[in-house]
Amino acid sequence: MNKRLFIDSDIILDLLAQRSLFYDDAAKIFSWAYKRKLELYTTAVVLANVFYILRRVNGNDKSKEQIKDLRLLVKILPINENIVDMALSSKFNDFEDGLQYYTAKEQELFGIITRNLRDYKIKDMVIQTSKEFVKINTELFDEKRENKNG
Repeated sequence: MNKRLFIDSDIILDLLAQRSLFYDDAAKIFSWAYKRKLELYTTAVVLANVFYILRRVNGNDKSKEQIKDLRLLVKILPINENIVDMALSSKFNDFEDGLQYYTAKEQELFGIITRNLRDYKIKDMVIQTSKEFVKINTELFDEKRENKNG
């Protein structure tokens, strides 16, 4: 079974804005999704935030094209009233982080990939940076090793 992950806006921006310190690990995760080794999920709120930041750098048209391309790899999850109410009642300092956590939890995702580890003080779901996730899972998903063993 493929790992199902929630992808936070900072990881998407690392990829689309090619942020030098973080791009390689983000690109690796998205390449695994392209190869159907992972299933990636996010919300419309995350994409709206990504678009808002990207358009300042790349303009509207290029930013929309980047998000259209991204949509080939990432599924969009709904945020319902229950999720909003849980996030509002939670101990999350950042409302958006609460929305993301409860969305991922409702969908029974494996974990959340983010660079905001300190904002997720939870124990019932894997929360990792893209660097941590790649380091832990490279052997599992690395095509070269699969070919040698298979």
